[in-house]
Amino acid sequence: VRFNPAKQWRTASPPAGSEEDYQPAAFSAFTALPVAGRVPWSSCGYYLSARPAFTFDPLLHAGCYYVQEASSMFVEQALRQTSDLRKALRVLDLCAAPGGKSTLLQSLISKDSLLVSNDVIKSRAAILEENIIKWGASNVVVTNNDPAHFARLQDYFDVIVVDAPCSGSGLFRKDAEAISEWSENNVALCSQRQQRILADVWPALKPGGILIYATCSYSPAEDEAIIDWLLSTHEAGTLPLQLQEDWMITTSFTAQHKASTYRFFPGKTMGEGFFLAVLQKNEAAASTAPRWPKTGLEKVSAKAEKACLPLIDASQPMLLFHQKEAIVALPSIFEKDILLLQSALYIKKAGVVLGTLAGNTLLPDHQLALSTLAGENIPRISLNVEQAIQYLRKQEFTIDTPHRGWARVTYHGYALGWIKMLEKRFNNYYPKEWRILKAPA
Repeated sequence: VRFNPAKQWRTASPPAGSEEDYQPAAFSAFTALPVAGRVPWSSCGYYLSARPAFTFDPLLHAGCYYVQEASSMFVEQALRQTSDLRKALRVLDLCAAPGGKSTLLQSLISKDSLLVSNDVIKSRAAILEENIIKWGASNVVVTNNDPAHFARLQDYFDVIVVDAPCSGSGLFRKDAEAISEWSENNVALCSQRQQRILADVWPALKPGGILIYATCSYSPAEDEAIIDWLLSTHEAGTLPLQLQEDWMITTSFTAQHKASTYRFFPGKTMGEGFFLAVLQKNEAAASTAPRWPKTGLEKVSAKAEKACLPLIDASQPMLLFHQKEAIVALPSIFEKDILLLQSALYIKKAGVVLGTLAGNTLLPDHQLALSTLAGENIPRISLNVEQAIQYLRKQEFTIDTPHRGWARVTYHGYALGWIKMLEKRFNNYYPKEWRILKAPA
């Protein structure tokens, strides 16, 4: 698993040194996960000694951690070693669902950086949006677009991550279905699709920008051969990464250009099968400045602003605007970016939906409850684990509290969603489509 530093450090003290010094003991106050040790190439990743029933851990639903395979977390090293994370970056996670790499990227970039998290398949983009909402960040835009659409954003992104659809041979050990679905024809089809995806999105990368390419395939046709093809057809070079010997990651070289790439082999490396390479677009490549749209977002009224501002953390200047009836909060520095993205892409989510206005009162949205924007002055009602599970199932349970009106329900201090306390009952506002349906084992 990989913990969410934005949520963990709200109640646990940050480490005295670098974030790499953060130890599992810091999490013991609020999680019963069977932590077995650090993922050495990840600042917040940990191995577990057993697989718990994650569905019935309220902290998963609160966005405190993400269940992610250890090899995939190596994207952190690819980004750290090739980009200045202190700068304001524009980052694209192109094939992002269900959201593992996007939540990882968001945890690494600065608050002045913007992450665009995309998936082309509508149903997968909905799952991606749900996981981004749970993560709680306001500097993420979720889109549902074909890779070709990003060519409209010429020279816009500093970093593009392409975790490409592949034949899945790296998952054979943990997924028996992957074996039955594998074929040489599927490898050939995947290779062609990967080339199309990379060719389509390449114009959106700035000169000097970084492209991180990854698959969960062992097939050279989907890995080293793709890198050789990209180097032969586009203005780019590869960037080597520094590895620790005890990581047991295998460096391989492409046949044509002898470019450095990285492979994870189960049984050797502590992770599933994985491939990664880092490319850089040549600085000398022709560059085109973005054409910023001139029309702005529809700002909210003074009345709406008065209803919203007390509910959010105003430590960062926020722009409040309308999205149909909803009121959305977005860091002010991204206004031009959202307008540009809106002109080229279909946006599912941008910033944090705060809610809708009813008279002078804000009817709060679930996104606000889980967001790190939510103000500390919002009333809270603490639930035990049984109550939390019933809340997440949208089933009845008893709460003993004198509070009346809106409140965030929490588990170990972490918000799960909204509740409205009435005289003799309460209304549960957990999203119906997110509720836990399966029964405990």
